[in-house]
Amino acid sequence: MPAESPLPPQPATPHPEIRPEIHTEGRRVSLRFNMDSIQSTMNLDDPTRLELEYTRAMMLFLLFQPAPRAMLMIGLGGGSLPKYCHRHLPGADITVVEINPAVIALREVFQVPPDGARFRVLADDGARHVRATPVSHDVILVDGFNADGQPEALGTADFYDACRAALQPDGVLVVNLDSDPAASDPLLARLEQAFDGGVKTMLTDGGTNRIALAAAPAHMREVRRHARRRLQALPEVLRDTLNQRTGSPGGWPVLG
Repeated sequence: MPAESPLPPQPATPHPEIRPEIHTEGRRVSLRFNMDSIQSTMNLDDPTRLELEYTRAMMLFLLFQPAPRAMLMIGLGGGSLPKYCHRHLPGADITVVEINPAVIALREVFQVPPDGARFRVLADDGARHVRATPVSHDVILVDGFNADGQPEALGTADFYDACRAALQPDGVLVVNLDSDPAASDPLLARLEQAFDGGVKTMLTDGGTNRIALAAAPAHMREVRRHARRRLQALPEVLRDTLNQRTGSPGGWPVLG
């Protein structure tokens, strides 16, 4: 069945607007909230290429859902994951939710596709949207950060419970977390509880990201048992993306 119609756009929850900064270096354009970290990077010669390793790690959802039909993304940033999925997953209906209008205003700078029949960017609060959505998703990606880190509302027990409720039984949630255990361990404990222990995490190289994949325990076990076979079954362009791991020839831990 095709994905249900998404919620109509809602006014984003009022908050102090954090204005992102754009930095250009050679043929790369980056979005930052401060000089300490990069939120997104785009290669002007290949705008849909996933330049940052954490974005390629988040694409490991393909091992769980190789051809998703309904995807929800919390956090737009520079649109790296939305652009890639829009191009390489033509059967996916993609909804992106972003709370900061200053980020949405940069979508053309980062060549984010225009809204259409199977792609849309909504100005809304991601936590509210997950709780209210009538759509049952195959994939939910949570990559919502601001200058202070991950917003509290995107890491509560209620939020993770709502994410599981908004997934198909064989769906998968992928969350980008801070690599600092002091910041991420409490969130992982809530995630483990929401998914009955069906969680796998990994650190990315060359960054400060810890990626968590969460699914029903039986589905998680099945995917991990046959992960390399599932990887080889993907189209070449997707397989090549997942095989790009900087400085770690052993591949991603989920493939172990």
